Amino acid sequence: MSIGEIKSTLMDEKTAERAISRMAYEIAERNKGVFDMAIIGIQTKGVRLAHQIARSIKEIEGVDIPVGSLDITFYRDDLTRLNEHPVVMGSDITFAIEGMKIILVDDVLFSGRTIRAAIEELFDLGRPDRIELAVLIDRGNRELPISPDYTGRFVPTSKNEYINVEIINDNRIGKVTIHDKEA
Repeated sequence: MSIGEIKSTLMDEKTAERAISRMAYEIAERNKGVFDMAIIGIQTKGVRLAHQIARSIKEIEGVDIPVGSLDITFYRDDLTRLNEHPVVMGSDITFAIEGMKIILVDDVLFSGRTIRAAIEELFDLGRPDRIELAVLIDRGNRELPISPDYTGRFVPTSKNEYINVEIINDNRIGKVTIHDKEA
């Protein structure tokens, strides 16, 4: 699949920063603080977003939260359809998740299949107390009954559209754009 020209810019860097900061405030507020909490980003762009959320939480709460990364490649239900030689980034979780509040982070939520795979992998690593989902963009069109707890922006899209989240210089979210998929 390739993507066509930009139809619209949904977020610029400042808008993305504000959305991430708002999500960090919501995470701290709903959980009455950030103790016994860890943030785990789904490779690759969810990891960048997870680090940004953790930085925002540190600014708000003055607490460093553990951040990990999760590679769901071998948990996907469409692995054989994707590529003969999938790129495996590897997971990096250096803390125990048993009994923790886990904030699972991804850049774009669409069908829900990526999140299902991530939750399955997390339970293979331990039994967290709770898993909450944070996404920068929720584009609707769910195939599974999965819903985010924290959303930067809801953007209803068609299945013929693609959301691109651009990463800039120091692994921050740059702009977010919507494109038509090209055949």
